[in-house]
Amino acid sequence: MKTNKIGFIGGGNMASSLISGLIASGHAPEQIWVSDINPDTLTALKQDLTVNTSANNDDVINAADVVVLAVKPQTLSAVAQSIAALVQQKKSLVVSIAAGINQNSLSHWLGADTAIVRCMPNTPALVLTGATALHANDKVTAEQRDLAENILRAVGIALWVDDEAELDAVTAVSGSGPAYYFLLMEAMEKAALELGLSQETARLLVQQTALGAAKIALESTESPEQLRKRVTSPGGTTQQAIETFEQGGFTELVSKALHAARDRSIEMSKQMENS
Repeated sequence: MKTNKIGFIGGGNMASSLISGLIASGHAPEQIWVSDINPDTLTALKQDLTVNTSANNDDVINAADVVVLAVKPQTLSAVAQSIAALVQQKKSLVVSIAAGINQNSLSHWLGADTAIVRCMPNTPALVLTGATALHANDKVTAEQRDLAENILRAVGIALWVDDEAELDAVTAVSGSGPAYYFLLMEAMEKAALELGLSQETARLLVQQTALGAAKIALESTESPEQLRKRVTSPGGTTQQAIETFEQGGFTELVSKALHAARDRSIEMSKQMENS
């Protein structure tokens, strides 16, 4: 892993997070190349992370063993087609972190023989606690799978799915998931203010409680249901709150929301494929 040369086309937030994670895990900055259309972005990356930078995408492809496509989905088609010939010539592994762009589109733009790994990371990767699902096409070797996985593991956990269609469900669960937790935190904070707590106290209590609950869940072998029951004393305050959630159809509403997100992911992917 540490001897591989990694190139990024696009140097935005997700790319810079991946680069920071790679460096923190021991990857040498001089083995990393980044291209971007924004010279200020390149200057910041050069100064802050001491990686190689260029305004020319071809420089990155020529230097790297693996190319990470980290541009916005709406610009990916043009970028992919502009680099396709060189990618095919170099037989580069291409890792795409663009949401909603499926393997059919990527293969069409880059070439049918291109080894492609499609990833669905989420925003906690920005603080090195991301959750990423990966799917490889049949051109990707076992060694290339390991390389792609190691890149994404630099910013959190990385899991493989065998069926690309599962990435739509992943999008609904972990891709969009941080927003669901923020929504709950937002609602709890608002309710805490109504209960008479100060803004600072409410926010800190909600944030630390979310962190603590997630940490317990990560470190426990018990299911979320079992953990919930452990802190729900019969007739107590927690039970009263849980019953209120359930009376409001909380579980059904969460299921409905995730199905809606999954369906929208499928719809967006089809729109991008036909564009």
